[in-house]
Amino acid sequence: MSNVERMMSAEEKKAIEALIFQLADDDFLFSYRGSEWLGLAPHIEEDVASSSITQDSMGHAAMYYKLLEDLGVGKADDLAHLRPAQERKNSVLTERVNGDGYYMDTPQYDWAYTVVRSYFYTQAKRAKINSLRESSYEPLREIAVKVSMELYYHVMHWKLWFEQLLSSTEEAKSKMASAIELVVEDMGDLFSYGEQKESIERFDLIDSEEKIQNNWLEALRPTFEKLQLDLPTIPEPKLNGRNGQHTDELQTAIDTLSEVYRLDTATNW
Repeated sequence: MSNVERMMSAEEKKAIEALIFQLADDDFLFSYRGSEWLGLAPHIEEDVASSSITQDSMGHAAMYYKLLEDLGVGKADDLAHLRPAQERKNSVLTERVNGDGYYMDTPQYDWAYTVVRSYFYTQAKRAKINSLRESSYEPLREIAVKVSMELYYHVMHWKLWFEQLLSSTEEAKSKMASAIELVVEDMGDLFSYGEQKESIERFDLIDSEEKIQNNWLEALRPTFEKLQLDLPTIPEPKLNGRNGQHTDELQTAIDTLSEVYRLDTATNW
């Protein structure tokens, strides 16, 4: 009998749903911020590559939202587009803007920030996906197998950019150093399970927050040693997105991303 079919307690179901919302909302917002670089990436080959990664990430979010639909939480598209900011469970890191300006009006986005955020985020996602392959919840194990194949190339792509920019000009190194500082400042909740930490870990849905963060650091270690950099120290979160605490940037992102869907929620786009 599969996990979908077997009986589960109300507490276990709540923990499963909480974890899936975190995974779904993280990829949904990360993908949206990536999509804002369409046509603006440093060169055309990167435009194609990063757009492909963005599409993959949105596909991963869609799988998680569909899993929530299967659990009876609601329609997948509604869960993705209609929930207000205070109900979102994504990390604050994924909702931050790419830089100054607006996509439709002279954007002055920061490529160094995007490289650092993408490398750190995809490496953290990989640590979680590796753990989810051993999850007690079978549907999450199945998704982890699918995601891991694409994620391998996502991490490799952003790692290459990270290493190249930090081995380049003094200006590039300076911008990357500033970007690392900004990204790390917002990573406090990326490894958090929020108020559902105890139950998520007790039901063996995924490794502990501490183990995921440690695995992330160990994955970064060879790159940081090669570049002669100190490994980052993750601070306590000022806002914890897992508990619905967000910046104003999130609601603006939701309003933009969901504008078309809200025109007619009964239509298949």
